[in-house]
Amino acid sequence: MKERFLDMFDSLRESVGNLAGHTGRAAGQLGRGVHGARRSIIALSIAGIGAYALYNNPPMQSVTRGEAGVRINQLTGDVVEVREGAALVIPGLHELRRFSLRDQLYRPEGGSSAEGEAPFQTVEGLSIGVDVTIRYALDPTRLTAVARSLPDDIGGQVVEPAAQGVLYKTLARYTVREIFSTKRQEIKETIESELGETLGKDGIKLQSVMIGKVELPADYRAGMDRLLAEELASDKMRYTLELKEKQVKQTDLEAEADKVRREKAAEAAGQEQIIAAKAQAEAMKHILPFKQKQIEQRGLEAEADKITRIKTAEANSQARQIEAQGEAESRRKLADAEAYRQERLGQIASAQLERDGALIQKHPLLIQKTMADKLSDKISVIIAPTPTSGGFIGNALLGKTQAAASEQAPAEGE
Repeated sequence: MKERFLDMFDSLRESVGNLAGHTGRAAGQLGRGVHGARRSIIALSIAGIGAYALYNNPPMQSVTRGEAGVRINQLTGDVVEVREGAALVIPGLHELRRFSLRDQLYRPEGGSSAEGEAPFQTVEGLSIGVDVTIRYALDPTRLTAVARSLPDDIGGQVVEPAAQGVLYKTLARYTVREIFSTKRQEIKETIESELGETLGKDGIKLQSVMIGKVELPADYRAGMDRLLAEELASDKMRYTLELKEKQVKQTDLEAEADKVRREKAAEAAGQEQIIAAKAQAEAMKHILPFKQKQIEQRGLEAEADKITRIKTAEANSQARQIEAQGEAESRRKLADAEAYRQERLGQIASAQLERDGALIQKHPLLIQKTMADKLSDKISVIIAPTPTSGGFIGNALLGKTQAAASEQAPAEGE
């Protein structure tokens, strides 16, 4: 095969060289005649067409990152996989097809809404909208085997028909309630299994199937809402009854446990009393002799205490007698001392009065001085005339002069 390819390449190169040589010779013989001019024009046209073909179909083409190329030999039908980089593609001999190896997404149009162009159908015949996303990619290991059969638009011509066939067929086997909630995972696994097998025949590997929002018909949704409300109420009542039943059982168990606990407590209390009584009876055997000895001891202690109190009372009585005699003697001596003191004070006062009387008789103005000394803290200056009668100067201040005169006038009249 390689030798054949090299032979064809050498033949093509020789043809191009001959064409160029003929073109040169035709140009050199341009002036030789009309026939030579026609041959030159034809040669130039052929050369231009070849150059244009090489420009539109370059022999070196590239495969970018994330892609895989398949070079198909038009003569032998051989298929060679070309990875990222440059590849030799001979025009007219080879055909290079590029395929993306990245994951791609397919979402059925018109099936995501219950009011769309192509909604899904359930087993009840209701139209629903299901948001389905299919992620797929080409299998690199089988690319060379299926490259000839794969169309250019893989998503639209291979994935879409297979997905729609599996989706519509699978969803039509389930009810709305199962699709909406109870069997969503089962539906997803069924779709992945069937669709993966179908796409695998074409060398396409199914990565995953994602089921998103499920849109229900308006009437069905309203009815489902009412049904769900009733089911929730029923479930709530069932749970309430179960809770009440459990509470009753719990109460019975607690009562039984309390009864057993009380019986055990009573038995324990009775055993304690029996043990305490036995211990008390056993202790009384030792306590009674001890109590007897205590009684005898207390009698002796009481007799001793009686004798002690008698002795103490006799001693207290004698001490009180001695104290009373001492107190009486002390009072008598105090009374004698007080009488002597009073007698001496009287004698001293009499002697002082006797001396004061003699002094006043000798100096009568001492009375006025004494009164002035007594009133000195209340009266700053006293100005009074000396009585003509030679009496007490204070009589004029106290108003006794007029009183004496008024008493003296009636006396003279008589």
